[in-house]
Amino acid sequence: MTLQAPPERDNFEGQPRHIGVEIEFAGLPPRDTALIIRDLFGGELNVISPHRLNVEGTRWGKFGIELDTQYAHPDAAVLEESPHQDSEWERQRHQMRIEFHQKTRELIGDMVSGLVPTEIVCPPVPWNELEELDSLFDALREHGAKGTDASLLYGFGLHLNPEVASLEVEDILAQLRAYLLMAVWLREEIKVDITREVLPHANPFPKEYALKVLNSNYAPDLDTLIEDYIAYNPTRNRELDMFPLFAYLRPEHPHELMHNKLVKPRPTFHYRLPNAQLSQPGWGAVVEWNRWVEVEKLAAQRDVLMARCHEYVADHARSPVIRWLEKVRHWLKEG
Repeated sequence: MTLQAPPERDNFEGQPRHIGVEIEFAGLPPRDTALIIRDLFGGELNVISPHRLNVEGTRWGKFGIELDTQYAHPDAAVLEESPHQDSEWERQRHQMRIEFHQKTRELIGDMVSGLVPTEIVCPPVPWNELEELDSLFDALREHGAKGTDASLLYGFGLHLNPEVASLEVEDILAQLRAYLLMAVWLREEIKVDITREVLPHANPFPKEYALKVLNSNYAPDLDTLIEDYIAYNPTRNRELDMFPLFAYLRPEHPHELMHNKLVKPRPTFHYRLPNAQLSQPGWGAVVEWNRWVEVEKLAAQRDVLMARCHEYVADHARSPVIRWLEKVRHWLKEG
């Protein structure tokens, strides 16, 4: 598949935009996965713990690979704890506690391998090099990795973290509006797996929030945009998670989700909707990026965007959502 260029190819610092990619799958343990990555992209293997590894020093940076459950990994708070007393006996007891903790977590990881996914967190890749990253998905498939559609138990996803082109609130709002308009079409194109629909990780935005944001009179400053988002979406589990971007822009914001350890402040959108379709030859980050680019194209056409916002608000005052999906399909055929 041909990689599509976004309307804005550079970031707010005038450098090529980067895309972070994360994928979950079954069928390959972390160590085997890390060796595949090293063979493809070079670098050095760094074993953090038995079920958490890094491949460091690749052309793009560090790949993180781990079982996607905290209980398979040693707790940093335990490892960093000091002995209660400065005596030889207490130091030995402390070391025994740490070793027991590490071994217990390793055994838990061994037991749940195959039940919880392996996750790869790729380093940010320049958007025009995503085709090269797709060799990883081909290799995972060839080595037996299983994606979302391999089992009803596999609610696995692929996440994209597209770097924003601008930090201006008007531009962020345009991207959010475009996404809200395209969300139904994206779900239809992706055919979001039924298990992922049931799980809460990529829930759609409430209709009330979409109607508020798409109203042509909605012209918030950044703080208002953030406060409204939190009021309607007090959760990380949205198909387009804005918390990483908002935490980057307002690091001192008091809301607890802005400081959640799972929220990594960064100047990106966190797009969580796609399935991990490893059973489909040719599927990879490029397929999902090209779908995302349709959102950016709409955001870049401000007159068209606002006309469609007006149409959405009017249409949803009287019609079911299926009619909106037909309109989006019509737009894309016209474009």
